[in-house]
Amino acid sequence: MSEFKSDFLHTLHERGFIHQTSDNAGLDALFNKETVTAYIGFDPTAPSLHAGGLIQIMMLHWMQATGHQPISLMGGGTGMVGDPSFKDEARQLMMPETIASNIVSIKSVFSNYLTYGDGPKDALMINNADWLLGINYLEFLRDVGRHFSVNRMLAFDSVKTRLDREQSLSFLEFNYMILQAYDFVELYKRTGCRLQMGGSDQWGNIINGIDLGHRMGTPQLYALTSPLLTTSSGAKMGKSVNGAIWLNPDMMSAYDFWQYWRNTEDADVSRFLKLYTTLPMGEIARLSQLAGTEINEVKKILATEITATLHGRAAAEEAAETARKTFEEGALAANLPSIDVPTAELEGGIGVLALFVRAGLAESNGKVRQFLKDGAVRLNDAVVSDDRQVIGTGDVTPDGVIKLSLGKKKHILVRPA
Repeated sequence: MSEFKSDFLHTLHERGFIHQTSDNAGLDALFNKETVTAYIGFDPTAPSLHAGGLIQIMMLHWMQATGHQPISLMGGGTGMVGDPSFKDEARQLMMPETIASNIVSIKSVFSNYLTYGDGPKDALMINNADWLLGINYLEFLRDVGRHFSVNRMLAFDSVKTRLDREQSLSFLEFNYMILQAYDFVELYKRTGCRLQMGGSDQWGNIINGIDLGHRMGTPQLYALTSPLLTTSSGAKMGKSVNGAIWLNPDMMSAYDFWQYWRNTEDADVSRFLKLYTTLPMGEIARLSQLAGTEINEVKKILATEITATLHGRAAAEEAAETARKTFEEGALAANLPSIDVPTAELEGGIGVLALFVRAGLAESNGKVRQFLKDGAVRLNDAVVSDDRQVIGTGDVTPDGVIKLSLGKKKHILVRPA
């Protein structure tokens, strides 16, 4: 039974989003009393967020769904420094143009989960570059920096772990936690924001912001963190053997995104239904009771629901149908992921190793060789065992494509162009 009376915290609690809060009772009372504004920060380190960040976006979704105002804070300023929390080494510094380009690309994903606008409960998209880039350094040191104890900052796990390993922590990175703390205070001034949310690795940074707010005269601010998720087998969420599971559709197709969730481990299905879909809890409870071969049908529901929110219902159902035709009927579905290869190249022939790497089915020639030994490499559904085999125009099927397969679930069509 949830200890929370407010709709938002009750929802987050029963769906498994809450790892820690700074004050359960105080935060619950705040949500029961007024419309609360809360934010999560997203640093633009790539042109897209990946599935590991989806839990944060869903927390913002539930903020709005329960009648409160979420802020997606883009780190246009903090992105120039890079969050050092629990990192072994400094992030590579990005040029301002790259940061700006990444932010534009990332923004497109949020509108699938949040409604933006000018109303009191409409979501806000804010960039911390709006205030951080114009800071007067000496004034900032005097007005903000004086509230920070270096002794305390050195004691944070995120910093201490790095120093204990005798890994360098630059002064630039050391400033990140001050800038993030200042974001919280600045957002309170601008929007009345009282809550910062994030992954559990952000706890120290968020508490810093609460403490700074207290010293700079804000009302009580609050922290809420979600658990850092791994799959039941210990794999990091948002990653696969072929790299990150990107949220932007131009970086990962709806079909590949659907397949990632379809391949969820049995032990994770119920948890992922709660975290990543908006299905009612009663329906999730019913689906969670299914076992044996029926759990595969639940995985399809999981994959379709998550994909529908991000890519649209039509794209999700098309992905599900493509998978059904490919795996259950053995048919060659025309809307499988594909790559174009110039006909001239195919006429000359391309080595199987090079083509599988080019198609994104493996990271290197060595990986393809290993898959060949395991009998996992197929050309037009026929097993390939020779790492010197050449693929060319003679392998084009009557459908006008060459089908490359890795195992039973990864397929790419090569289209002569």
